[in-house]
Amino acid sequence: MSKFEDKYYLFANWKMYLDLAESVNLATALKKEEAGFADKVKMVLFPSALAMNEVAKVMRGAVTAVGAQNVHWVDKGGYTGEVSAPMCAAAGSQYALVGHSERRHLFHETNHEVRQKMQAILEAGLTPVLCVGETKEERVAGKTDEVIETQLRSAFHELSWPAEKGLIVAYEPVWAIGTGEACDPNEAERLHALMKKMLNELAPGTLPILLYGGSVRPENVFDYLKQPDINGVLVGGAATKLESFMSILSNIK
Repeated sequence: MSKFEDKYYLFANWKMYLDLAESVNLATALKKEEAGFADKVKMVLFPSALAMNEVAKVMRGAVTAVGAQNVHWVDKGGYTGEVSAPMCAAAGSQYALVGHSERRHLFHETNHEVRQKMQAILEAGLTPVLCVGETKEERVAGKTDEVIETQLRSAFHELSWPAEKGLIVAYEPVWAIGTGEACDPNEAERLHALMKKMLNELAPGTLPILLYGGSVRPENVFDYLKQPDINGVLVGGAATKLESFMSILSNIK
């Protein structure tokens, strides 16, 4: 298995699907099952900001880690409604999503803002999980490769990558998020190979961990993970219910 640390990665983005009690219940159930997959799968849960600390408490002492769905790039200040990277770290997060397609396209985050968040996440001691991907219109126009390259170059612009920090990038085409229209595994592999080549240039000396995200389900997860350059998956809705979550884990194993 040509995977980093001989493990596959399952990153579960719970988005705004689960409230506090639901998040704690699912985390508790997953912790009980952890021994069955921890040797093969590295898992990170991304609960809502309100549930983050409680989920981190549940996972204390576990192999499964916790991450933030979003951070602001300023540590403290008059930014009503925002949560900073140091606050997320204090609440128990070890990772943070940045540049998720829903942040880019529903909340109009720019490449420049993604770059600012990358810096803030690193300075807080967290590991960023950078998300890149094209819209349907950009794909139809033949601009997929160009869009991904622009997003990657912008995120790493004048960014000094710490040698000890893991480098994680997820390809998640906007048109596949929550639509049920997953990317063809061979096309996903082509783009992961492209990203790997670019990341070797942008952050030389690192070993990128590359994820696929976009309508990942129990029945298609293996088709992605058998590709040589796809190390794991970033799962949304299918990771918010224990039954489908365990089905994905079973198929990964």
